[in-house]
Amino acid sequence: MSIKVAIAGARGKMGTEAVHTVMKHEAMELVAVLDYKEIGTTLAELEQFPTTYEVPVYTDFARLVAETKPDVFVDLTNPHFVYERTKEALLHNIRPVVGTTGFTNEQLQELQDLAKDKKIGCIIAPNFAIGAILMMKFAKEASKYFPDVEIIEMHHDQKLDAPSGTGIKTAQMISEVRNAKQQGHPDEQETHTGARGAEYEGMRIHSVRLPGLVAHQQVLFGGTGELLTIRHDSYNRGSFMGGIAFCVEEVMKRESLIYGLENII
Repeated sequence: MSIKVAIAGARGKMGTEAVHTVMKHEAMELVAVLDYKEIGTTLAELEQFPTTYEVPVYTDFARLVAETKPDVFVDLTNPHFVYERTKEALLHNIRPVVGTTGFTNEQLQELQDLAKDKKIGCIIAPNFAIGAILMMKFAKEASKYFPDVEIIEMHHDQKLDAPSGTGIKTAQMISEVRNAKQQGHPDEQETHTGARGAEYEGMRIHSVRLPGLVAHQQVLFGGTGELLTIRHDSYNRGSFMGGIAFCVEEVMKRESLIYGLENII
């Protein structure tokens, strides 16, 4: 039996790739997409999709749920509305797969409690690229031996949040095994505000935003006489599709919220 999937953000670059991925997947059925404005009645009316993609488009989430009854709701939009939509999906017993970052700790805890109460899965993934997940896991392991670390994350210039969810998640994973320490000279001063990047338990996270980039990150570990660099590059959004397909199938097996693919890979 196919997994019935709805997608929010289908017109975006990530969303477009996700639409093609679900449409081609033999174990999935794309039953609806959600958009914030009227763009037509089906995806077939949009130039970026084939005329065979007769998938209905909705602007109202409640109506989408009532008429198409999806099993999984994939949200690839922006941080402004994703919390409310994720919560609403859970309340309707629909399993969210979220690729948008920007949740507060309080919001994550509320969603975690709701998923546990409903006994349904929810996956929130700061990064769907399998290589990026491995990069974070390798960085966590390396930090046991190299406590002096800085993160440089680089994305396209249309990204709204900084640092990225992947950058923050990497720092969080490292902090699980690294004793917090203030790096650099104790009398260090920024002559220009922000020059040293964001601080997370003494680590520094630097955000680069430039056209031409997609999603890239390097984690630098400094030791006496040596430097270890762990780097991952996504050159196009196809790098995220394997992770999205994996999450759609995996969330059907879960009964709680999972934050980060490193917890299930």
